[in-house]
This record gives sequence, C-alpha cells and structure tokens, in this order.
Amino acid sequence: MSERRAADARAWVVLAYPVAMLGVFFLGPFLIMLAASFYRRIPGGFYEPAFVLDNWKQLLSELFVDRALFSLRVSLLAGWLAVLVAFPFTYALTTMPRRRQVALLVLVLSSLSLSEVIVGFSWSVLLGRAAGISNILVWLGLMDEAEAYAPGFWAVMLGLLSIAFPYCVLTMYPPLSRLDREVTEAAQMLGASPWRTFWTVVVPIARPTIVAGFLLVFVFTLGSYLISAILGRPEHWTVSVFISDQASFNANVPFAAAMALFLTIVSLAIVGAVLWFERRAAAREG
Repeated sequence: MSERRAADARAWVVLAYPVAMLGVFFLGPFLIMLAASFYRRIPGGFYEPAFVLDNWKQLLSELFVDRALFSLRVSLLAGWLAVLVAFPFTYALTTMPRRRQVALLVLVLSSLSLSEVIVGFSWSVLLGRAAGISNILVWLGLMDEAEAYAPGFWAVMLGLLSIAFPYCVLTMYPPLSRLDREVTEAAQMLGASPWRTFWTVVVPIARPTIVAGFLLVFVFTLGSYLISAILGRPEHWTVSVFISDQASFNANVPFAAAMALFLTIVSLAIVGAVLWFERRAAAREG
C-alpha cells in the first residue's frame, strides 16, 4: 500500500507541472479576456472595468455575422480539401518502402519550418501578375497576357491548405501506418480492385483518423490570421483579421475580446458536435 501511495504521489507531482502551465498560460488569459469582454470602452482608445453587454450586442451586427459565417465556410472547406488531399497521400506513403517514407516525412516536416508570413508572401508572388505562374503560361504560349490570381478567395484557400497539409499528414500517418495490410490483401484476393479496396475497406476503417485530421485543420484555419490578411481582399478577411484590427488599429479591446470568445465557443461547439456524431455512428456500427 505504501508503494502504491508513493507511486500515486509521484504521478500527481508529474502532472502538477503541465496542469500549472495550462492554468497560467491558457486559463488565466482566458479569464482575463472574458472579463475584458464586459468592459466599457472609453472614447479615445481606452476602456474601464465594468459589466456591460454592449460588446456582445455588437456580435449581432450584420457585418460580424457575415464575417463569422464566411470564416466557418472557409474553415470547413479547408478541412475537407485538406483531408481529400492528405488522406490518399498519407495512405500511399505508408505503402512505400521504409526509406522513401522517411525521405517524404522529412520533406513534410521541413515545410513546418516555414512561417505563415513566408507562405503567404510566397503564394502572393506565385499568384501575382509581375512574377507569377501566369507569366510562365504566357511564355509557354498558353495565355495571351499575365493575370493576377491574388488577392482572391482561392489564393486564401491555397495558403491555408499549404499551412494545414503537413499537420494533417502527421496526424494521419501513425494510425494509417498501423493498418493491418492483411485486410486490404484479403479484399483484393476476393476480387476487389485497389481503388475499390481503398474506398470500401481503408476509408471506413480509417474514419476516426479522417475526422481527427478534419478537426485539426478546421480549428487551425479558423484561427489563421496572416494568410487571409496577405492573400485576401477585405471581403475575404476572416474573423481573426477583424479581431486583430479591432484590438490593434481601433484600440477596441473589449469588442475584440468578445469576438475572440465567440470564435472559441463556436469552434468548440462544432468540434463537440462532430465528435458526438462520430461516436453515435461508431456505436450504431458496433
């Protein structure tokens, strides 16, 4: 019994540090932001402690509702596109020889060293008119004159996918690498083509992995700021851009805090809803 109590005490000591860091660097700022969302703004860029609902009432404005819905659409689309590209890539990666897997994983990991600023400005140059992809198409004779594809909606989407793709691959790689190959081999021995095996065997088995990758990209892109600001026009700006604009340029910290809390609540609600539906679907199949 004494040894068991000593082991439990050591476990609590080990857990104390991450719990303390979570409280200091997440829970503390969250509570400060919650309090600030009810503060009263004073003309001139200042605010004072109070308990007013004016900042939350502004969330019902047409502009904010439009930006919030647009941000959700962008994040949902980015999540599905990232999964649509990353899942077949990751599955094909796990079927390669070990040396090729390591080489491609190193390549994917190296892309994580690029910041959003570098990715955003790189796509801005590639999709621009002065020195972009359209100039190559003109040189090849496929276009009459160069065109600019950025800023624009699909420029924003390409930037978000460039940032989210490596994270999606790294999320899917461990479970897909542990997939029992005898299952797919049995399906092909029974006459299923590789394409049909992929859709009818691999995809259903890996559904939790697909959901995890989708949720990761959704949460990541919902909070992305620089990509939308660099590659998008004002009508393509997400809520994150408006939060930064209110806090930095308009000096309206209470309203920015209310928007940030609203964005957090909505993202947690969507993640919870997706996980709930996934559990129900797994329970029905089980």
